[in-house]
Amino acid sequence: MAVKLRKAIFPVAGFGTRFLPVTKANPKEMLPIVDKPLIQYAVEEALSAGIEVLIFVTNTGKRAIEDHFDSNKELERLLELRGKDELLSSVRNIIPDGVTCVYIRQSEPIGLGHAVLCAADVVGDEPCAVLLADELIASAGSTSCLRALVSVYEQTQSSVVAVQRVPRSEIHKYGIVGLRDDGSMLKEVTCIVEKPEVKQAPSDYAAVGRYILSPAIFRCLNSVDFGAGGELQLTDAMSKLLKDEKMYAHELNGERYDCGSKLGYLQATVQYALRHPEVGAAFANYLKQITGSELAYCKTL
Repeated sequence: MAVKLRKAIFPVAGFGTRFLPVTKANPKEMLPIVDKPLIQYAVEEALSAGIEVLIFVTNTGKRAIEDHFDSNKELERLLELRGKDELLSSVRNIIPDGVTCVYIRQSEPIGLGHAVLCAADVVGDEPCAVLLADELIASAGSTSCLRALVSVYEQTQSSVVAVQRVPRSEIHKYGIVGLRDDGSMLKEVTCIVEKPEVKQAPSDYAAVGRYILSPAIFRCLNSVDFGAGGELQLTDAMSKLLKDEKMYAHELNGERYDCGSKLGYLQATVQYALRHPEVGAAFANYLKQITGSELAYCKTL
């Protein structure tokens, strides 16, 4: 019997050290891309894929995330009194009716695998999605990255990982996925290795922060040893899961911005600003003035 995907995990407990000092008191996931924080883009992607339960794995310094997705009645009353209906809608409808937010504290940041494991009791015996908020993905069409993964999951009832080809010089930065390419649209995963050296890498396809995982992943996380960097690696548990279950890969169709790095964050800010309906055209003109180059304002993302 097919099991519907209802729950998504957002691991947001990291310290964001690459963005210090701004992340000393502000969560990295709350850094803005124009007028929305990074975490909201990930949440909107999950909602577009039909997710009903949003599970945030946080730490003691991430209260701003919880506040952002909570209601602010005082602000809403002020905007209503001033007739600012568009702004009122933007803060009132971040989380639609019928969607639940759950917050779990991770005791210490000891790996993505550990963060996912913290959500085991809430997920229970169901599949779950995992979204890394600092991987900002702009889909090429109307279908979000996670929605595309859900389509594969619904077809296969198996775990799915989003992948993208990366330069050989960057292979050591990622979990690298080996694929069985038999000419079909669906690519079966044969192995996954955390941050291998180029010579040991099974391919140049990297896992890029979007996963749908069967509930057996929690059993695997409970039984693997701490791996690269002394952390509990999700890729190690996925490798173990592969011994018992099939797993598929979906190649990313769109633009990905590594907003965990300063350069990737700046690139995302520029591109999303150029596509913003309020400021895009004016921003494109400004960039043209300071660079001397023609830049296109895109009305849609």
